[in-house]
This record gives sequence, C-alpha cells and structure tokens, in this order.
Amino acid sequence: MTGVSGSKTDETKLVGHAFVKTSVMEIKADSISLDGEDFRYITAEGSVEGKNTETKMDFTCGRLRYDRQTKLARLEDSVHMLDIENEVSIDAQIIEYNQDKELATMQIGVTIKQKDNTCTAAFAIYRKTAQMLEMSGNPKIVQGADTFRAQEIILNLDSQEITLSGRVSGTVTDSKKEEKKPESQKDPDESGDEKSDLEGKPELPAITDILNSDAAEKESQKDDEEKAEKKEEPVKSEKTEKSDGEKS
Repeated sequence: MTGVSGSKTDETKLVGHAFVKTSVMEIKADSISLDGEDFRYITAEGSVEGKNTETKMDFTCGRLRYDRQTKLARLEDSVHMLDIENEVSIDAQIIEYNQDKELATMQIGVTIKQKDNTCTAAFAIYRKTAQMLEMSGNPKIVQGADTFRAQEIILNLDSQEITLSGRVSGTVTDSKKEEKKPESQKDPDESGDEKSDLEGKPELPAITDILNSDAAEKESQKDDEEKAEKKEEPVKSEKTEKSDGEKS
C-alpha cells in the first residue's frame, strides 16, 4: 500500500485485492485510490466488484469513480448492474448512478432484462423507485414473441405498459391457439348426446346376417324350381299316350 498526505491533499492507494467499505458502499478491485478532503473520492480499477447496501444494487465493471459527498458513481468498461429488489439486469459501457434519486443513466450498447423483456438501446434512463425505463437511440423491446421499435420507448416495468413514439414498427404474434381435445377427454354431455342419438335410430343388421339371408333365399328358390320340374314330367307323358290312342 502506498499513500501521500498533506495539508491540502490526502491520497491513499491500495494495490492487490483492495477492499474499501463506507456507510453504504462495499468495493473490491485490483487497485483502489482514495483522495480529496476526508477521502471524498474513491477510484477503483481492474475487476471492480461492489454493492450499494442502501439501494440494493450490485455491480461489476472495469473502472469506478465514486463521490462520497454527492453520492454519484460513474462506472465504465463493460458495466453490469443488478437491481436485486426488482430483478432488473443492466449491461452497458458507461453507467452513471445517482444514489439519492435512485436513477441510472446508461450509454453505449445498453441491454436491460426484466421478466419477459429484453431491451436494447444506445441510451437509456432507469428510474428505480418509479420502475420506469426510458430508451432512445434505435431502441427495441423484445417481449416474448413480440418485437417493438421506435425512436423513443418508455416501459413501465410494473405494469409492462409500453409507450412508443416516432417511426413505430414491430411484430405481434398471436400465441392463443385452439387445442383439440383427445377422444378420451370429451365432455360427459357430448357423449350423452351421442348415446341419445343412437338410441333413437333403428339397429342395422349385421353383414353376416344379410349374407346368410340371401343364401337361404337362393336355396329356397332352387328347391321350388326342382319341384316344379318334377310335376311337369308326368303331364307330358300322359298327353303323349292320349295322342297315340287317337291315332290307333
């Protein structure tokens, strides 16, 4: 650890797994510098990790500058911030956070995720207390299967209400599709109706009964024909005898 102190300037630098804790902030980094009157300013660099115990905000970044008097923090270089209470995840290259107002201003490659929402923009403002997100710079919201674009977008993270302004475009997908019921899951009323319909109709004969009936009918016709042929033969012979007697 190295440090320089004077009547006008106080500076202390911690190097190697540095850690600083204030009344509301806990910061870890490769190196941390404290300077200004009463160590007002904190500068952390290299694998910075921290959390605000008052506002329940965790963060990681490459560089942090924090003013203990105004409670303003500037985070740079691949910043990731997490609002634990509201489950809001924020990624950007630069984030300025006002602790008193609970307001985060994000710039460059902004991505915010919350519930089913994925929001991207070049610039955004997150109001933690009001749960409002304002985006500009080619903003886009992907909400499930739906996509929304505009010049400016405001998202209410509580109600999920979206306000679009200027050159609005997007796609909305209807996810409600009718599902067919399996045969085994038909309503009892439906099956009862089917039974009542069948009860009112006469029962049709089986195909085997029809074939057997046709065969019996044909056999009966054949027997009748044979009987008729047998009756005709004696009549013919009797007529022949009479004709011979008349000739004699």
